[in-house]
Amino acid sequence: MLPVFLQAPWVHFQPVGACLFTFIILGGGVWLVQFGGEKWVKAGSLLVGVSGSWLGGCLFWGWLRAYPVWHLPVEAVVFPLACFGLTTRWRLGAGFYLASLLGTAFTDLMMVVTGVMDRWPQVVQAKIQEAPFLLHETAMQLVNPSSAFFLLLASIVILLLSKFMRERRRISGSGSTWLVASAALSTTLWIDGLFFLTALIQPKFSGLI
Repeated sequence: MLPVFLQAPWVHFQPVGACLFTFIILGGGVWLVQFGGEKWVKAGSLLVGVSGSWLGGCLFWGWLRAYPVWHLPVEAVVFPLACFGLTTRWRLGAGFYLASLLGTAFTDLMMVVTGVMDRWPQVVQAKIQEAPFLLHETAMQLVNPSSAFFLLLASIVILLLSKFMRERRRISGSGSTWLVASAALSTTLWIDGLFFLTALIQPKFSGLI
C-alpha cells in the first residue's frame, strides 16, 4: 500500500524520475533472486511484480492521467509477461501483478458505473486552485444510494474473490502465489478507500492533483 502513496505525488511532479525508478525495483528483484540465496527468492520475485505495477502507474499518471479510458490498458503493459511468469520461478511476482491489475479493473468499472470517469479529465486538467474543489465535488458524487450500492457490491465481490484465492492456497502447489494475490486484490479496497476519504477531507493531500 505504501508504494502507491509514494508514487502518486512523485509521478505527478517528476514523472520521468518515477518511471526510471522502475528499473531500480526490477533490478533489485532480479538481483535478489539470482544472488540473494533461497530465502530471498520470494522477496525478489515480489519486487519484480511490483515493478510491473509501478511502471504502468507511472506511464498513466505521468502522461495520460487526463484520459481515464487508457488507465487499464496502460496498467496492463506487462500483462503478457506476467501470464507467462505464472509458469516460471517468477510466479509470485506475476500473481501479485495480475491480482493488482484485477483490482484496477474493479476500480475503473466503478468509476464508469458511478459517473466519476466522465468528470475525471476536468479534475486533473483544472487549475491548481480549482482542482481540490472539483476533486472533493467528484468524491461527493459517490455519497448517494445508487453509487453506494454498486461500491458495496464490488467490495463484496472482491472480498469473495480474495477468500477464494486464500482457499486455493490450501489445495494448490503454488500456495504462496495465491496468498500474495489475495492480499494484493483485497488491498484495492484499502487504497481506494483512503484515496476516497482524502478526496473528501483534504483533496490537496491525495496526490492525484
